[in-house]
Amino acid sequence: MHDNPTADGPRRSEPRWVDTRGELDAVIAELLTVDEYALDTEFHGERTYYPTLALLQIAWPNGLALIDPLAVDITPLGAVFDTEAVMVVHAGDQDMTILQRAIGRLPRRIFDTQIAAGFCGLGTPSLLNLAEKIVRVELAKGDRLTDWTKRPLSDAQRRYAAGDVEYLLSIADGLRRRLTQSGRLAWAEGECDERLRRDRERPDPRTAWWKIKGHRQLRGKARGVAQEVAAWRELRAEARDIPTRFVVSDMALAGIIARAPRTRDDLASIRGIDGRLLRDDVAPEILGAVERGAALEPDALVLAPRDDNDRSLGPAVTVIAAWLSQRASELDLEASVLASRADLTELVNTGAGRLASGWRASLVGEPIEALLHGRAVLGLTDGGRRLELRSDSR
Repeated sequence: MHDNPTADGPRRSEPRWVDTRGELDAVIAELLTVDEYALDTEFHGERTYYPTLALLQIAWPNGLALIDPLAVDITPLGAVFDTEAVMVVHAGDQDMTILQRAIGRLPRRIFDTQIAAGFCGLGTPSLLNLAEKIVRVELAKGDRLTDWTKRPLSDAQRRYAAGDVEYLLSIADGLRRRLTQSGRLAWAEGECDERLRRDRERPDPRTAWWKIKGHRQLRGKARGVAQEVAAWRELRAEARDIPTRFVVSDMALAGIIARAPRTRDDLASIRGIDGRLLRDDVAPEILGAVERGAALEPDALVLAPRDDNDRSLGPAVTVIAAWLSQRASELDLEASVLASRADLTELVNTGAGRLASGWRASLVGEPIEALLHGRAVLGLTDGGRRLELRSDSR
């Protein structure tokens, strides 16, 4: 267990500022001796295709460092990731994606305090809320508009950044104690492992059109045009490291898909198309993508996985979703931790997925399967205020 600092208790000394290889090597040497460390990142993604990592905060039982990835290559941290030490994070999914790109690997084990909080009946709290509840510390609120790429960082910025990891190990200890008492520690650790294993590779550019609003309503050649033009936009944005909206706005993209322009004049008439997109090096690429899309054979379309159910099961799914929500409340679990709509859809459509294995199977997966196969029924109890699933006695 780690020391449990409180608002009135001892605080660490000022964090180290690390911006040279020698200083980074010294931090790594210390991290290689610990079983657990806390990590957080600061990044910006408003003007680049991939988020720009601007600061890396790491705390361990006897130290805290702020590492400047703009000044020093942080890939040597991969040696720490390769150990069995647990990385403690809070809402770390995006941190994992950024670390995968910046360092080329991920830690073998993580403990996400936001995920763990959901198994303690605490919902999906912010780090500020969790620090108050678990270690009775009031963390400073940061400025959402802070530009973490500017140097030097002020003392206030450094203190705020350090606060994101300073108490994280103690928070993790507090959550583990609660989870151990409730018998749910293995559940939370399993969920953290599952999140860590998520596919973080760059999506196929041909799937970019799935993000277009109303893409499921597109028909005929419009689907091919959407696939090819959206893929062109994605690849151009990646090559120039700019957001896709800086290449072609969503409004202009929708117009191109709807009108399938064949000439530069056709393109110019579409709302949202400006002079940049009519240049000799851009317009032919857009028109070429439109032409390829219009000629695309149906079997070359990359379609989004269906997320709907057999329509005959629609009423049953609606009722089951309501029971799942009630079940989460009964178990004092965050509803999204117990099961998502996608989890339910996958179970209904395929009989597989997260609800068909692990701890979820016995709690909700098997009862739902029994219901779908006529071995159980749902009924109203408590004056119609509560759903109850029980064996079918017919």
